[in-house]
Parts: sequence; C-alpha cells; structure tokens
Amino acid sequence: MLLRNVQRAFGESVRSRVAGADADERAEQIWGKPGPRWFRPEDPVWRVHEDASMFPGGIAALLLQTLHPLAMAGVAGHSGYRSDPWGRLIRTSDYIAITTYATIPDAEALIARVRARHEQVRGKDHQGRPYRASDPELLTWVHAAEIQAFLWAHQAYGRAPLSPREADLYVEQAGLPAAKLGVPDPPCSVAELAGVIEAVRLQLEVSPEALDTVDFLLRTPPVSGSARPGYTLLAYGAVALLPGWVRSMLGIRLPEPALPLASGLGRFGTAAVRWSLAGVQNRRSAPPVA
Repeated sequence: MLLRNVQRAFGESVRSRVAGADADERAEQIWGKPGPRWFRPEDPVWRVHEDASMFPGGIAALLLQTLHPLAMAGVAGHSGYRSDPWGRLIRTSDYIAITTYATIPDAEALIARVRARHEQVRGKDHQGRPYRASDPELLTWVHAAEIQAFLWAHQAYGRAPLSPREADLYVEQAGLPAAKLGVPDPPCSVAELAGVIEAVRLQLEVSPEALDTVDFLLRTPPVSGSARPGYTLLAYGAVALLPGWVRSMLGIRLPEPALPLASGLGRFGTAAVRWSLAGVQNRRSAPPVA
C-alpha cells in the first residue's frame, strides 16, 4: 500500500507538471469526447506519443531546435519559456495530445488557433535577420527536429521500439497535423526525415539565445528538491540521443565512452516516469470514444 501511494503521488506530480492542474478534465475532453479521430491506439503515432520516452525526447527536441537561429529567436522572444516554463510545457503537451488523440474538429480548431498566433509572431534575430513563425521553412525545421527527437527517444527508451515500417508510418502520421499547421511537404519516412535535417544543417548556428537555452535546460532547469534528480536522469538521456555534431555545436561535453552511461541513466529515468504514471488514471491506452 505504501508503494502504491508513493507511485500515485509521484505520478500525479508528473502529470500535473505536464498536463496542468485540470488534467482529469482535459483528459475527458480529449479522450472521452465522441467523434471521429485521425489516429487509433494501434497506430505508431499514438504509441510513440503516449510513451514516457517523450520526456527525454522533448528535451532533446528543444536542444536540437535551438540550432536554427531564426526559430530560436522566435522562441526566445515570444514563447515565455523562461518566465513561464511549465506553462509552455503544458501548452506544448496539450497541442500534441489534442492533435494525436482528440476528435478531428477539436484538433483542427486548435491548429487554426495556433496558425493565427504564428501570424503574429515576427521579429529579428541577434544579427538583425527578420523571421516570422509562419515561415514554411521554419515550420518544417521545428517539425522535423521535434519528430526526429521523439523517434530517437522512442527507439532508445520506449517500451516497444518501432519496426522500420512502423517508424516510417510514424513519420508519415506525424506529418498530417503538421501539414495543416503550414508545413508544406512533411517528410513521410525516416529517410526523408533525416534528409530534411541534413538539408538544413548549413543554416544552423549557435546563437546567444541557443546557449542560454542550453544553460536553462541542462544547468539551471526550473526544478528543485526531490524533482531535480529525476530531471537530471532525463536530461542525460536526452543528451545521449543527440548526434555528436549537435553536442559539439552546443558545447555539450559528453565523451563517447560516457554515452552508454548517459543512455543508461536516461533509460532508468524514463522507466521511473513510466512506473509513476501507471499509478494514476490514464485514458491514453483506452480506445477512444467512437
């Protein structure tokens, strides 16, 4: 009984951080509302996005995304990730949940609101280069970096890694809401996804905002007390997922011989999150209401 209480308390703490204080009400709206959906529980996109590997995958995605100076300038100038990091996490988690699990009308309504918000996000980076969040090239980079990191994490730490065919289908399925958001030609396979990342590499650079984000995520994260060790495990796991060239650009020192240890820490941290969330009500694995 004591172990169950610890599991439930840990799980509720994790869920409230990611989904907000009204997680139960939001879950009912997303999974309990009748209506047609884009995906089913057996689909790769459903399986990837419901797994605890999304926690280190999310950190890895943010680190990778920082390398595009225009995308990073938009995040630094408009997202409020430093002033309200948990609010931004909840909004991101909500977007992924709704576009993966909710009814099609609800998913499309949210995408329309985000598109309208993107039209308002404009500015200049640290070198004076203009950016706009609705730029198809920036949207493509953000999408590709995110999905690539989620896939890396799932294959490394997921409960059931995808087969090559399933991995291709995951990339294709993740592209459906991305296309509606404004990504002009989302990659439809693992090879195409890698090609997008490679094609953008020449545009990547380390901006002051990128270094600030690395410091925030890895050295001074907004967690303390009992949550700090768990976050550290996930952060190590996230860093281990990144290719050497990404770690090198961001100044993250992790020698190759230390990679297996970092991966092991990430695997342990992910398993701990998975165990904790199993102790709270979770509708993600249940078939959606028709």
